[in-house]
Amino acid sequence: MKLYVDTQSKQVQVTKDPEPKNDQNGNQRSEKNTGRLMWSTQVFVLDETGGEIITVTTAGEKPGVTVGQLVAVEQLEAIPWATNGRNGVAFRAISLKPKAGTSAAK
Repeated sequence: MKLYVDTQSKQVQVTKDPEPKNDQNGNQRSEKNTGRLMWSTQVFVLDETGGEIITVTTAGEKPGVTVGQLVAVEQLEAIPWATNGRNGVAFRAISLKPKAGTSAAK
């Protein structure tokens, strides 16, 4: 089962430029089935209840977004995980794109 987060009523702003998602050896990870390179982008998600910083993984071309930009998130998926007594939630999206009419803070 896939768990999707509705971002329509949320403001999503880039807080750290996209960077390669690397494995423990420093090599950029790639998607298992397609071989597309993976990217990590830190964003701040804000709604009427408050805000939270999350890291969103995408695959394919490096997202064309920069710090300060408001972005549209396509199909944000929450992926719960547990390993070696640790647990959390990873976030994955089809794409991150600048919202029309927005620009990065200088």
